[in-house]
Amino acid sequence: MNVVVLLKQTFDTEEKIVIENGAVSEDGVKFVINPYDEYAVEEALRIKEQDGSTVTLLSVGPARTTEALRTALAMGADEAVLIEDARIPQDEHAIATVLAAYLKQQSYDLILGGNFSVDNGGAQVAVRLSELLGIPHASSITKLTLQGGTASVERDAEGDLELLDVTLPALFTAQQGLNEPRYPSLPGIMKSKKKPLRTLTLDDVGLTPDQLEARTERTSLSLPPSRQAGQILSGDIPQQAAKLVELLRTQSKVI
Repeated sequence: MNVVVLLKQTFDTEEKIVIENGAVSEDGVKFVINPYDEYAVEEALRIKEQDGSTVTLLSVGPARTTEALRTALAMGADEAVLIEDARIPQDEHAIATVLAAYLKQQSYDLILGGNFSVDNGGAQVAVRLSELLGIPHASSITKLTLQGGTASVERDAEGDLELLDVTLPALFTAQQGLNEPRYPSLPGIMKSKKKPLRTLTLDDVGLTPDQLEARTERTSLSLPPSRQAGQILSGDIPQQAAKLVELLRTQSKVI
């Protein structure tokens, strides 16, 4: 079985976000595998250990993404592909189009990814990709069982649980609880340096910038206002209630 894992490199979740000139500053920032993508990598590796599947990592991003791909290779993945091109807009539609163009030239049985990325939380790439490839999709899975050409999954449905049987090839995105990702071992880190990691451009996947017009645009980016000190309202209950309503109307402007 050929398993493809969609992987994105994101900020370490412990990093402090700094906005400069309307953009997030990357100076001195530590980057990691998107935490939800780690669950996808781990699930692919467990499948590989059961049936000898080949695990291929696939990412669209800047050159620094190779660090995250090497980490996943050290975990046990077999090979990696990075599509790096400054002409690709940072837009879910464009990213999905690029991924689809590459995958349409490949053989795959199962595609795994994270439920969403922690940097923008759009959760759009996987569902758009499944539509472009014409394959079934289920998001936020917490259990995956493969039997022949069918996948049985359990998915988190806003606090409820859905059970689905899906014919392969299919695409699933991982939710927390699917597994516990492993750490790269020292032998794995050494082996990862010799594993194939190809870097491609739009030309290699047969696309032109004209085919990747962004469907969304960020107009501004700013941090939320600093939290102000709380207030203690004095007086009896009716007086406190009246003062609270006044503050909500004049300061918070929520009523």
